[in-house]
Amino acid sequence: MYISRSEYRIEFTSQGARDLRKLSRRDQRRVAARIDALAHDPRPPGVKKLKGGHDIWRMRVDDLRVLYTITEQIVTVTVVRVSHRRDVYRR
Repeated sequence: MYISRSEYRIEFTSQGARDLRKLSRRDQRRVAARIDALAHDPRPPGVKKLKGGHDIWRMRVDDLRVLYTITEQIVTVTVVRVSHRRDVYRR
């Protein structure tokens, strides 16, 4: 599939994909729509870069959080975690 240089490719780590599958269907649809939008703008209003020296960004979807990285060189957004806000920052 051809993706123009202005769009980012969306990838999931195994943990990110597993987290998304664990959500209810309703939450999966809401989160997936927001993740798809990252292909056009990986830094939309409201996202924050996490502190601590890591290049991880956080997007809020109600009480859920999506943690992802952005790789400019290969134009990729990688979803690392998707979970409730009380659990997402735990290792």
